[in-house]
Amino acid sequence: MNLQWYPGHMTKARRMMQENLKLIDLVIELLDARAPQSSRNPDIDELGKQKSRLVLLNKADLADEKKNQKWSAFFQEKGFYVAMVDSRNRGSLKTVHSIIQKACQEKIERDKRRGIKNRPIRAMVAGIPNVGKSTFINTFAGKACTKTGNQPGVTKGKQWIRLNKSVELLDTPGILWPKFDDPQVGERLAMIGSVKDDVVNIEELSLKLLSYLREEYPGVLNRRYHIEEDGEPVKLLEEVARARGCLKKGADLDYEKAAAMLLEEFRSGKLGRITLE
Repeated sequence: MNLQWYPGHMTKARRMMQENLKLIDLVIELLDARAPQSSRNPDIDELGKQKSRLVLLNKADLADEKKNQKWSAFFQEKGFYVAMVDSRNRGSLKTVHSIIQKACQEKIERDKRRGIKNRPIRAMVAGIPNVGKSTFINTFAGKACTKTGNQPGVTKGKQWIRLNKSVELLDTPGILWPKFDDPQVGERLAMIGSVKDDVVNIEELSLKLLSYLREEYPGVLNRRYHIEEDGEPVKLLEEVARARGCLKKGADLDYEKAAAMLLEEFRSGKLGRITLE
């Protein structure tokens, strides 16, 4: 499965981000904790290389706890500030404000030396589609500042949001990069919903997910669907369809419906806390 999804507005969005970099002090990059490496846009590294960097491992509540810790250590070793968050839960964002201050301490001290008082930290919020940027901003600000949705591509233009006297955020559209060199990256992004389902072969994608779950998280399918896990992925999908009564007219199994249900249950955390890499 060779996935590429790069609508025209993403080229415009990347150009807009580049133009606004001179205005900002910090790049806050949201990653999906279930696929931290795959959900990193390499362009953001290039765009933000001269800026302070904060990585938020979003949807950490849906990801494997042990792997969350390992990925957090991985990014800290690269010199990034890191926090694990659930952008829907304001309590999980309590530490973010203090980390922003810490990440921009050099800028704050420089302003003081120059006699500049009360200039807010300006942070650009960046990430791929459907990683939770707008939800993070709304929850962090405590009000609905931006339009949100569970489909990639909701934010189309830039928006400045003043959180308080000390921090302003620039929300940016989610951007992918033009070509996935590793086909598994595209598959993982499709699994977490960062590539639109209507450009994906849902059944094929579900078979990849079933194969991964069988190898890396044995017992998950048995607990959720009460099926044996020793078959090939096609057989497992058949068992899931049968267990959940996914039928077409004439009592034939509806594999597409079963595949869509499996992906929804993975994305919503109903299968448990799972990390794809």
